[in-house]
Amino acid sequence: MARNPQENLSRRERQIMQIIYRCGRATATEVRENLPDPPSYSAVRALLRVLEEKGHLRHQQDGPRYVYSPTVSLQKARRSALQGILHNFFANSHEQMIATLLDDPATELSASELDRLARMIEKARKEGR
Repeated sequence: MARNPQENLSRRERQIMQIIYRCGRATATEVRENLPDPPSYSAVRALLRVLEEKGHLRHQQDGPRYVYSPTVSLQKARRSALQGILHNFFANSHEQMIATLLDDPATELSASELDRLARMIEKARKEGR
């Protein structure tokens, strides 16, 4: 199994993983149909094989075709990716990472999203985190 689902992936491999996470599972044809400026069908099959060798995907045979699915849940992949960003860009400072998101003028949070975040912060306080 892959240690970090997005570690050491090419741009095209990341695109394929995003498609498979979005779909839950997909064939080479489905992946190709969802890729921007898609390469040939055989190139997509080769990329899927590489992702499987790297431990990011597994397949099940469905008649004559392979159906690919991720080896790591989307939630686990998100956490792993965030841990890498936290370590590489924010010196493991959760505060700096969250402050960067909140300070960005492009970040638009609704009142309900802000309320939910406030509840999550309060819960973390109560739990001593």
